[in-house]
Amino acid sequence: MATSDALDELVNLRDLGGQPTGDGVLTRSGVVYRSDAPHPGDRDPAGASAWPPRVVVDLREAVETQDEHPLAPVAQVHRVRVLEGLDKPETDGSVHELTLLYQGMLEGAPKKLVEVFRQVLEADGPALVHCAAGKDRTGVVIAMALSVTGVPREEIVADYEATGERIEQILDRLRSSPTYAKDIDNVPAHEHDPRPDIMRRFLARLDGDFGGPLGWLREHGFEKVDAGRLRDKLVEE
Repeated sequence: MATSDALDELVNLRDLGGQPTGDGVLTRSGVVYRSDAPHPGDRDPAGASAWPPRVVVDLREAVETQDEHPLAPVAQVHRVRVLEGLDKPETDGSVHELTLLYQGMLEGAPKKLVEVFRQVLEADGPALVHCAAGKDRTGVVIAMALSVTGVPREEIVADYEATGERIEQILDRLRSSPTYAKDIDNVPAHEHDPRPDIMRRFLARLDGDFGGPLGWLREHGFEKVDAGRLRDKLVEE
């Protein structure tokens, strides 16, 4: 979904619809959106086929969410703090810290990830999943969701990588927020770019150790029938 140069609207918003699946059908539009964090006073996004969402799943931590969610007046907001309690990734440089973070979510936050998918499954209208930038925490969740539908791996990586096309706008919005302004420039801007090799490793881990996302979900309490319902909800008939 295209974004403008304005900072008073979501700049990393994408509809999961329109992706090809292995069954020759497309993912359904207007069911799940991914984005950066909404700000108070944001305009409605242009081009969203079904807005506002009925359900919002906010993946950020407590320190990031001290105020009422901007979409609370129009949506049911669920705060699922997927990194809460996880050890901060530490690396000697041989493995990128985002590799440790993404894969660490599979091991250290299974109940929270399952809760995200339950909220998406049970939403009675469009669902929005977001974190701060809409890249890492959101990227893991959306990669798993698209995997459930059978979207090819390289298409999933391309969707993840698309955040890089708008990274400057994302950083500008984060700088405008007191929550993130003091930290956003602690590292060079290019360090915020999505890294497709890391997403490929994450998907390979999901396949190699769990037999794919459905295997992971079932191993962590997501019933087979619910996994089928989730896939049916996300793909066109």
